Amino acid sequence: MEKSKVYFTKKINADNLIKIYDVLGVKLTGKVGVKVSTGERGSKGYLKADLISPLVKMLNGTIIECNTAYPGARNTKEDHLEVAKEHGFTSFADVDIMDGDGEFKIPVNDGKHLKYDIVGNNFKNYDSILNLAHGKGHAMGGFGANLKNQSIGIASRNGKAYIHSCGKTEDPDKCWSVDYEQKDFIESMAEAAKAVADYCKDNNKQIVYITIANAISVDCDCDANQGDPVMGDIGIFASLDPVANDQAFIDALWNSTDPGHEKMMERVDRQEGRHITEYAESIGLGTTDYELIEI
Repeated sequence: MEKSKVYFTKKINADNLIKIYDVLGVKLTGKVGVKVSTGERGSKGYLKADLISPLVKMLNGTIIECNTAYPGARNTKEDHLEVAKEHGFTSFADVDIMDGDGEFKIPVNDGKHLKYDIVGNNFKNYDSILNLAHGKGHAMGGFGANLKNQSIGIASRNGKAYIHSCGKTEDPDKCWSVDYEQKDFIESMAEAAKAVADYCKDNNKQIVYITIANAISVDCDCDANQGDPVMGDIGIFASLDPVANDQAFIDALWNSTDPGHEKMMERVDRQEGRHITEYAESIGLGTTDYELIEI
């Protein structure tokens, strides 16, 4: 497999976010869904309106999300929309909590853990997708970027439970008490991300992948008690390959001279987070072999 192109810019601002999207050379057309994390109430690292709104408006995009499996301020459509409003997303775009109107199953091809993926019903309404991830740590997955944003992020509440339990239950009340191996959870996320990619390919829906590595905390934006950033901003990564884009983010963490990167490496490896790219590559979602092109 030939190397995937990953574009990178160190300077994080709204103009460069548009520029790096343009460099990808793909025009997202039709009804565009922009998958971001709206951030749990109390979190601080979620992507801010002043940074992402110019690109979202340029695409005439709709912010798309699904409810959380864990109890909190975003596990119902009404509460989730309220948090999205508090965090500024409704000020520049429509927000669609996709599983607020039901869910549907999409196939997982040759999965070791998942037989299917369950996604928000309204996902089928979008013609193209911008997977716009915030690169940071994560308590359960080690780190979160495009692969997590496409698996846990697009899964419905029940779908999240199914991924978190490695295919053992769809019940959000039961999934947290299921015993599983950590590597199996990481692989389940990769299988769900591949299912979304396959569904989009089969239905002629284009996806592009951008990760903004700023406000890098060891905690995810889904954490109501998210800690402060542990290292300085890295930049923006963009690719048509989610595996390459996640790998470039991980490599940047590892190669950083920022002393705080040791805390990020510890968080990622404690949860076997780096396994997600190698497993995603093994099931054909993309490649870890990439060419980094700085713009």
